[in-house]
Amino acid sequence: MKLWGGRFSKETDKLVNDFNSSITFDSRMYREDITGSMAHAFMLGAQGIITPEESELIIKTLGEILEDIETGKIEFSVDNEDIHMNIETFLTERIGTVGKKLHTARSRNDQVALDFRMYCRRETEEIKRLTVELMSTLIRKAKETTDAVMPGYTHLQRAQPVTFAHYMLAYAQMLKRDVTRLEDCLERMDELLLGAGALAGTTYPLDRRLVASNLGFSRVTQNSLDAVSDRDFAIELLSDLSILMMHMSRMAEENILWCSWEFKFIELDDAYSTGSSIMPQKKNPDISELVRGKTGRVYGSLMTLLTVMKGLPLAYNKDMQEDKECVFDAIDTVKMCLEVFAPMFDTLSINRENMLYAAREGFINATDCADYLVRKGLAFRDAYTAVGKIVNYCISKGKTLETLTIEEYKRVSDAFEEDVYESLDLKKCVDDRLVEGGPSEKSVMKQIAGLEEFINEKSIY
Repeated sequence: MKLWGGRFSKETDKLVNDFNSSITFDSRMYREDITGSMAHAFMLGAQGIITPEESELIIKTLGEILEDIETGKIEFSVDNEDIHMNIETFLTERIGTVGKKLHTARSRNDQVALDFRMYCRRETEEIKRLTVELMSTLIRKAKETTDAVMPGYTHLQRAQPVTFAHYMLAYAQMLKRDVTRLEDCLERMDELLLGAGALAGTTYPLDRRLVASNLGFSRVTQNSLDAVSDRDFAIELLSDLSILMMHMSRMAEENILWCSWEFKFIELDDAYSTGSSIMPQKKNPDISELVRGKTGRVYGSLMTLLTVMKGLPLAYNKDMQEDKECVFDAIDTVKMCLEVFAPMFDTLSINRENMLYAAREGFINATDCADYLVRKGLAFRDAYTAVGKIVNYCISKGKTLETLTIEEYKRVSDAFEEDVYESLDLKKCVDDRLVEGGPSEKSVMKQIAGLEEFINEKSIY
């Protein structure tokens, strides 16, 4: 008979049993379920709701069950529906009536919400750690490439000179924001909801703060209705993971472009590339393409849970069983992407010559040429117009700003002198951008120091 079967005179139909069961996916929360139950049993004993001896026996047996699960000695049953009832069944099979006392003063509603919150908290910490590992990889790559000049782009058109290091740090800054979002999410997860019961708490004299302390929560929830029906923490996590995947997808897209023959700015290590079944020359960026593709999958998980929750009255509804699979899938997907992305970036090589060639061919020092005229006394808009005419002349003659003669410059403006060529040197164009946050080597090193300080302050390692 089901643990909840006292009210019923018939066995559950097999199809209904299978449809209702969640053990196939919520079994991954076995550790959280047992840990939460141990803390609950300890509190029941401390409060005299059960005897200290009963509390000790329950806690000891739960520990043995945990060990048996992790060593493969126990199999979960669909007949017991979910992880909570499976664990309770194992417990009562071993210690009988005492095991049945564990569920005193709690409901599956607050039990499952606790397990889910604890699971999300643990996985969020791991995703944060993996995100910082990727940040660290990008920082290491930046340190190696502070002098690697390349075009920066707007509208996918060559725009102004930057360095490969500056690009890497742009993505590192995105990941830094992702880390702080995950930390904010963890802060809102930091509430114990056990004790909320089914929806209205309990008449037993619980010490919720004792349970909170034992499970590592800093505070307890303040409304029992809200506690059992809240999935904001999971929605927020999925939102944060969606933004993180969006950042990784942008990195992936850039990576795909840069390793194409049309750009050839980078080359992926053979260990992080694949080939074609028919074209022997191919070296495909499949990892980046899969990360780009899996981003939509994580977005889908967010939309799933938002849609599940949008029309639910208080408090618990069975619809909320649909919260887990989408969250579990998103967590697994993000972790897999982070784990493979970091070593892929760590092992790629850059082609400095191709990046510099592209920078020289795109008139990306045109703004610097205009700034040169401003320093000579022209208004910026007049300087802008003059350089625009020069670029148009270069295109018609197949020249670059560097290859024009001083006579050709003076046909447009008498303000040009021989020192214009020094102002057009691409490395100088980059290093003159000393503004905080800019691409100069001095600025880049300051950015690196700031990011490393952020990592060290968070004590994430």
